Amino acid sequence: MKNSLREILGSEHPVIQGAMGFVSNPELVAAVSGAGGFGQLATIFLEDIEELRRQVRRVKALTSRPFGANLFAKQPLSIDFARVLAEEGVRTVTFSGGSPKKIAPLLNDLGINFIAVTATVRGAVSASESGAAAVVAEGSESGGVQGYRGSSTLVLVPQVADAVDIPVVAAGGISDGRSYRAALALGASGVQVGTRFIATKECIAHPTFKEAIVKADDTSTEVVDLGSFCLRALVTKTVELISKSELDPSALFVPEKIRKGWIGGELEAGLFASGQVAGAIKSIKTVREVIMELIGEP
Repeated sequence: MKNSLREILGSEHPVIQGAMGFVSNPELVAAVSGAGGFGQLATIFLEDIEELRRQVRRVKALTSRPFGANLFAKQPLSIDFARVLAEEGVRTVTFSGGSPKKIAPLLNDLGINFIAVTATVRGAVSASESGAAAVVAEGSESGGVQGYRGSSTLVLVPQVADAVDIPVVAAGGISDGRSYRAALALGASGVQVGTRFIATKECIAHPTFKEAIVKADDTSTEVVDLGSFCLRALVTKTVELISKSELDPSALFVPEKIRKGWIGGELEAGLFASGQVAGAIKSIKTVREVIMELIGEP
């Protein structure tokens, strides 16, 4: 195997904070990196390259530890964002939402390591051939954007680990020490965690969003078909209307509605991305507490 995951990330622990739209705020990112993990900014909803620059500089003002950002394939400014990240000294990013083949040469020229997020073995192999430093094998129980077909983390991770000679990161269903150790047993070198970090004190998500996660059970999420992709979200009245074909979901996955919900707390304003692991989250903790629980340290 090539470089280890911790060498690629530059972090003390192989724990990546998933990039989560409006709620991957600089304070959360800095807290994750400061606690030994690898925090990530999200670019999916950004409309201004200077806003990304401001967020990067805010994180750097809060921590000297390495952190990264996620580049999303369908985000039209991804190339510009990559240049800004390179200018600001960010050396590792994740890439999701599509094949990294087109952007890989640019990232290599900029000196940026990229970790490809994929839900299939084929995608992992393709990413490795494109020069990915590592791959995130994201199971179908994960929250947020996903494809139409997907395997669970338990099924996907071992197959990806057998298929590529680069570090594999498990994502989907990770929230505590048990799931962390299970991921390592499956062949992963580390984990990517999203939903568990929303329910932390440092996350900017509205208390209503956090409490909805804490109150969730194993049946509290549903995959919503948005046309070109799917999204796993908390079950709300809005999601129930979508499932009955009484509401067009594509009108809900827009930045202003997402912000109203995730940041403003308007539970029926849009779609609240969340993994199935929400049912295992019973309290709002600090980022450090979450990371220490993951890696099994008091």
